Amino acid sequence: MADLVVRRLLIDLETPFARHWCGGDAFRSAFFNALSMSFPVGEQFFIDAVRNGFKALPADRQAQFRAEVQGFVGQEATHRRIHGLFNNQLEKQGLVNAWGPRAQKRLKLLEGVDPRHWLGITAANEHFTAIFAEWMLKNHDLLDGCDARLKTLWLWHSAEESEHKGTAFDLYQALGGSHAWRLTWMRRVTFIFLSEALRQTINNLRRDGTLWKWRTWKSGASFLFGRRGLLRQSYQAWREYFREDFHPNQHGSDLSQRWLAENVGQFTPVGAG
Repeated sequence: MADLVVRRLLIDLETPFARHWCGGDAFRSAFFNALSMSFPVGEQFFIDAVRNGFKALPADRQAQFRAEVQGFVGQEATHRRIHGLFNNQLEKQGLVNAWGPRAQKRLKLLEGVDPRHWLGITAANEHFTAIFAEWMLKNHDLLDGCDARLKTLWLWHSAEESEHKGTAFDLYQALGGSHAWRLTWMRRVTFIFLSEALRQTINNLRRDGTLWKWRTWKSGASFLFGRRGLLRQSYQAWREYFREDFHPNQHGSDLSQRWLAENVGQFTPVGAG
């Protein structure tokens, strides 16, 4: 079981930041903003999925998961709060979060559904965030020139996502979730996640007035498909989820551990003196 520390990030998100906070790049700023817009709703769903999955375990299995579930919930609740503050600044800049409300409406359809399906959806999303986190930590220099507060935010979030990437997956397995449904939810989540991320990014660029500028999409092509592009470098890790013997911990967390060790001044463990 993972030893999950809940950390309070020590950055100021009350002070406004530049519209193109990611090194002056419109596409990258719009893309990261889009992801953040999905997080408060998504992370609340993940919290509920893991809590309900834990409650569905037989009493004699709960002790095995209790500490990890508490850590998972604490980390995700902190991410939800921090990205809520970040999103408040985006709203003041005139951006409109359409992804969050659409996700909220879609998730209402799952009320009363078997908790294993909630966990299957969560495990698929957590794999997405884990491979994105690994890419972020590996290519952290691509955030050089960004607002320092926000570079810290994204790398801290990435480090913690890497830490707890196996929690929902393990609960799903412990409750007897099937391999077939695990793959079904990954296919569905892949389509929804990628289409919604693109849709919200375009929405952000349109409101920013940079949607039809050549340099916007030149940057986007490089960021997603270039030599160190997000999708190019993440495809193989995404495919591995479909193996029957796959487990999230097969992907190491060395970069996460290193970042957390080298940046202890950026956060305070909750409950520490």
